[in-house]
Amino acid sequence: MAEDLNYIYKIIRRVLNIALIVFGVYIGVKMAVFYMPFLVAFIISLMVEPAIKYLMKKTRLSRKMSSIIIFIIVFTIIIGSVAWGIISLISESTNLLQTLNLYIDKAYTQIQDTIGKMSITKIKISNTALNLAQEASQEILLKVSEWVTSFLTKLLSLITSLPTITIYVIITILSVYFVCTDRIYILDFMEHHMPKKWVQKIGIHVKEITRKLGGYLKAEAILILVSFVISLVGLYIFKFVGMNVKYPLLIALGIGVVDALPILGSGSVMAPWAVVEALNGDIQLGISILSLWLIMSIVRQFLEPKIVSGKIGIHPIFTLIAMYTGFKVIGVMGMLVGPIVLIILKSVFANVLEDGISNRFF
Repeated sequence: MAEDLNYIYKIIRRVLNIALIVFGVYIGVKMAVFYMPFLVAFIISLMVEPAIKYLMKKTRLSRKMSSIIIFIIVFTIIIGSVAWGIISLISESTNLLQTLNLYIDKAYTQIQDTIGKMSITKIKISNTALNLAQEASQEILLKVSEWVTSFLTKLLSLITSLPTITIYVIITILSVYFVCTDRIYILDFMEHHMPKKWVQKIGIHVKEITRKLGGYLKAEAILILVSFVISLVGLYIFKFVGMNVKYPLLIALGIGVVDALPILGSGSVMAPWAVVEALNGDIQLGISILSLWLIMSIVRQFLEPKIVSGKIGIHPIFTLIAMYTGFKVIGVMGMLVGPIVLIILKSVFANVLEDGISNRFF
């Protein structure tokens, strides 16, 4: 009887621990979204910390002066890049919105011509099948048009929300400055105003999560950035030599976003695009797009083993489940957030579950 009660107690404790972990991660994600400017500032401060230490070592400058110099350099680059990106995105998005209906009408006409040719060839296709094909093609094109229009409209709305963006940027810049210049003071303040046991345990968990999650995110960010830069440079070269490439920044941005999704990758955009261009008679552009995709794939395959220090230890099926769950909960961005939450959960489970949350912190 005592053994049965002990077994039931262990099961209940395990279930409660799991529930608390899931609830804690959920609250953590919500808080991260709410305090996004400070989270971004913390990440930027971590990224520039090696540069600050290097400058202090080489020039014997104080931490505050070294932080100010690195701060000015980094934000000059960031603000310049963002300004160029916003101007280009507004220009390309506005132009695409104005000409989108023309592209849809052209694509619909080509599909109708192809179906019409099929009806007069020796291939025997019933009128019902032809009508269904026409209706399906029209419906697909309308859906594509609605989705692209909605996406670009939201993008333009986001870009032009200057007051909100300005507040976020100012808070982020100030946070980066304070965290970089007063990093030691901030850490000491937190350490002296929290229970020592909390500081020790949280430090262990944060270090473990940062090591796994930080390594994963850093590797993926570098690979995505490489794909974005290669595609952007390649598309601008195609445009410069006279090929029919419009909206290179939007396309490169889309390729970068899709490349972040493990299942899809840049090939899911570039391969169909190359085929469509070839079928439309622009063989040169189709081959050029395939060549660019090949270069991106080779560079990624070469860099991936060197950048990714090790596997995260999660089977692909669970990564897929996490992506699907994220997609169902918060939409497309959930496909990126899902695996990240899974890594955090795995790390927390590995360190906390056996001993219990209460034993860890109290």
